[in-house]
Amino acid sequence: MAGVALRPRPLPAAGRSPHIRGMDATTALRLTVNGEPRAFTGPLTVAGLLAALGLDRRKVAVERNLEIVPKSAFETTALADDDRIEIVHFIGGGDHTQAAEDSWSVAGLSFRSRLIVGTGRYKDLPETAAAIEASGAEIVTVAVRRVNLSDPSAPMLQDFVPPSRYTYLPNTAGCHTAEEAIRTLRLAREAGGWNLVKLEVLGPPPTLYPDMQETHRALDVLVKDGFQVMVYCVDDPVAAKRLEDQGAVAIMPLGAPIGSGLGIQNRVTIRLIVEQSKVPVLVDAGVGTASDAAIAMELGCDAVLMNSAIAHAKDPVRMARAMKAAVEAGREAYLAGRMARKLYADPSSPLAGLI
Repeated sequence: MAGVALRPRPLPAAGRSPHIRGMDATTALRLTVNGEPRAFTGPLTVAGLLAALGLDRRKVAVERNLEIVPKSAFETTALADDDRIEIVHFIGGGDHTQAAEDSWSVAGLSFRSRLIVGTGRYKDLPETAAAIEASGAEIVTVAVRRVNLSDPSAPMLQDFVPPSRYTYLPNTAGCHTAEEAIRTLRLAREAGGWNLVKLEVLGPPPTLYPDMQETHRALDVLVKDGFQVMVYCVDDPVAAKRLEDQGAVAIMPLGAPIGSGLGIQNRVTIRLIVEQSKVPVLVDAGVGTASDAAIAMELGCDAVLMNSAIAHAKDPVRMARAMKAAVEAGREAYLAGRMARKLYADPSSPLAGLI
């Protein structure tokens, strides 16, 4: 489920940049940038603010007073006293359009790996990279957070999990309302140009179950905005069908609560969703070990998404290898077709010729 937020950095201290000064009634422009009150030398445009902070304007999205500022308007959008500015950062996803013998497709993109991996909860970025490499995943989920505004040399996710190799799937981790989810994904698209995104709107703890009313509201708006939306949802065939009818490009029912590791508790309903759906179905959340991933694939799911099951293992890299093997084994078993279940014995050795 979870993606990793790009590492937040504190704002540069006042006086360290020629553009940032102490409060001066005649020259200071008072702004709130990523939640922190700061003073800058005015007049100032969005482009000037980004230059003052040392940010590459091509890699960020900017929101001014809850309104996204298009990149084309950075030079002409003047900032005023008491403006509230949010700046978020994303790196674009890789291109995986090459088909394979047993590939799967979503929103016109084809992938060989049926394992999607989250990028959060690992002990550090090198471990994140090693686990993802071992998993064979081609898609990784990432969360949208405020950008790192100081120390541009600090290591970031894209330094270890290069977007030229992996498809980044922006998600709405941590969002509890439709409005929060819509705002997050609009910022993600402005930053990186993505249309393929993952929508999850969560209810309150301790279950963090999908809030389907808010999910449906958000999906309506996002589809109209041109997003290709993969949707995290409850294991309800009726709700899943409605999501598909609304325009979801993939249905992602939970196997169990997020981070619980309980495994797939709802095989019957997930199988019903698989049978009725004309878009890809992915189990999302609840996987705890390799056998859970295999079961998801044996049920006919197109792919499975996990994070905690790998990141919280005692040896995440080895568990990532196990998950890769389990997904491949489960897919092979599904394609092979399992034997029929019986309520009585049927010996495999012939009875004729017994001594």
